[in-house]
Amino acid sequence: MKNFLLAAIAAAAVTGCTWVQLTAEGENVSLVGVDRIGNCERVGRATSKTLGSIVTVERGGGRLQEELLTLARNEAGRMGGNTVVPESLIDNGQQDFGVYNCPR
Repeated sequence: MKNFLLAAIAAAAVTGCTWVQLTAEGENVSLVGVDRIGNCERVGRATSKTLGSIVTVERGGGRLQEELLTLARNEAGRMGGNTVVPESLIDNGQQDFGVYNCPR
């Protein structure tokens, strides 16, 4: 049973299964660069963390970035923000994002 579970997890990682789903709150949150937050109010910080590898299989950078952004958007929506800005590089499956409320 344990081997079956490990094989299923590894297969999902290799085939590109997305583990993180965007919530209703997260759908209203945009990703922008630091140059576009001049008129925005800072709400706080969201630290996103997901698995950088599964059963010793390294995950692709694009998929990892996508999941971290989705987690940050979900958290920003819960915090009352509508915009996120990356504040760090990905490190061991973790990334920090600034959360802002910007006029629309």
